[in-house]
Amino acid sequence: MTIQWQGKYIEVHVDGQWEYVARAARIGAAVILAVTDAREIVLVEQPRRALGVRTIELPAGLVGDTLDGDDPAAAAARELEEEAGWQAAHWERIGDFATSPGMSSEMFTLFRATGLTRKGPGGGVDDEDITPHLVPIADLPTFLAARRAEGLVIDCRLMVALGLV
Repeated sequence: MTIQWQGKYIEVHVDGQWEYVARAARIGAAVILAVTDAREIVLVEQPRRALGVRTIELPAGLVGDTLDGDDPAAAAARELEEEAGWQAAHWERIGDFATSPGMSSEMFTLFRATGLTRKGPGGGVDDEDITPHLVPIADLPTFLAARRAEGLVIDCRLMVALGLV
């Protein structure tokens, strides 16, 4: 395996005939399935440069990109508050999952967050341009269809997580 190109956050690897993308320094990600006591799901909307459109996603963030000794649980708590403005009293680690194993070595840890308390507006940090959404689970299909009709892309991790709510 050789590294063909390396940036701050990603690398391009070649292993025989196979090419794939990896997170630099084995940085991982934490993804949060946050559900309120009223059965509402916390979502975020944000622009994704790789797609050239805004997306609807579960709150998420990188682990270890800015803090030494960072771990998935700490990153999940930080990202839920930064992106969506919520804190959780209860955390359950669901497991580790591959994002797109055919082209990327990226893995994420999925957490379920409950016992939510609103702590701020969310919106992310720096220039992230994140819009938090709180959607009743019963209304989620209609909400997602409306966002898709507006040209937004739905992150598939959201669809998989719905089986866990």
